Amino acid sequence: MKPDRRIRVMEIIARMNVGGPATQVLGLSEGLNPDEFDHRLYTGYVDGGEGEHLRLRDSAVRVHRVPGLGRSVRPADDVRTLIRLISHMREFRPHIVHTRTAKAGALGRTAARLSGTGSARIHVFHGHLLHGYFSPPKRHLYIQSERFLARMSDRLVTVGSRVREDLLAAGIGRPEQYVVIPPGVRLGRVPDRRTARISLGLPMDAPVVAYVGRLTQVKRPDRFLDVAHTVLRSVPGCRFVVCGDGELGPEMGRDVGPLHDSFHLLGWRRDVETVYAAADVVLLTSDNEGMPLSLIEAGMAGTPVVSTRVGSVAEVVRDGHTGLLAAPDAGELAAHTVRLLCDPSLARRMGDSAHRWTTASFGVERLVADTETLYRSLCEAYRSRSVLEGTPR
Repeated sequence: MKPDRRIRVMEIIARMNVGGPATQVLGLSEGLNPDEFDHRLYTGYVDGGEGEHLRLRDSAVRVHRVPGLGRSVRPADDVRTLIRLISHMREFRPHIVHTRTAKAGALGRTAARLSGTGSARIHVFHGHLLHGYFSPPKRHLYIQSERFLARMSDRLVTVGSRVREDLLAAGIGRPEQYVVIPPGVRLGRVPDRRTARISLGLPMDAPVVAYVGRLTQVKRPDRFLDVAHTVLRSVPGCRFVVCGDGELGPEMGRDVGPLHDSFHLLGWRRDVETVYAAADVVLLTSDNEGMPLSLIEAGMAGTPVVSTRVGSVAEVVRDGHTGLLAAPDAGELAAHTVRLLCDPSLARRMGDSAHRWTTASFGVERLVADTETLYRSLCEAYRSRSVLEGTPR
């Protein structure tokens, strides 16, 4: 039998909840050349209040479930999960271990070190976890942990240059370890505006502002509501569409209160293209972001965006050309939103520019090509290391 010379990649992510990391994993898994790469995905289970990305996408990607690899941190369970990962690695003998998310990054890289397989190790930072996610003591612990884990990593991948700069400033890794690979997106067929609005039950003549994403503290749904209050004073007929859910979903449902006639809370939908097509503006009010896929998707759909100028957002949105950026301030965000709603020709020009920019820069084909190049370079290093150390290949 002819030996299998494919590059073996073990990709590990804590959970495949709806969001940017899972979208990138699916795009990569579906796009890698199966004749060159034996790519296997290892993941835990999502929490009860989260959407399961695999279920929404009906993906054909083969998944290896690892109990205990979910979001929660439980020391005894985490040790058992570490042992399971070591066992999987010794069975599969990957050339490359590719981790995403903090917990999977810690357990996956540690398992790769302890397994004795000599695998090259990649970890991806999808966002700016240094700000807005943890209390000061937890932030300190996270930074110390990532500094240690960086020393057992061959490459550290970030979705944007700003993420890389912040991590280096925190003393995580060395400059030569870093590779910037922006997200890659494949948006489904975008319906026309009329079809989209009929589907969502929206009036044809109403201005529409949309949000797509998780409802969590760092996304600041409370700020979104403050913006809505201000916008409605200038544009009384405006409708606000929220596509997503999360830990603050029930709270937002209550806080909408007197604005319920102006709000459409959709929960998770698989046809986000419909939401973008129905909207005049896509609004993001986060305190912190990596490189938000919702803004890339909105651009691909030809919809201009208004967003806080945080994280690597400015690497997606070309301020004044494909959208408008603001400080994390409800008043400034509302002013930008009203400006686009009241100037359809400006909104149209920005939407057209956003479509050209995002389609050229953030396609999934580019993501796959960049990652394949990284895999090939690290596989050569793995094979050289295996020869020197006598590790079976």
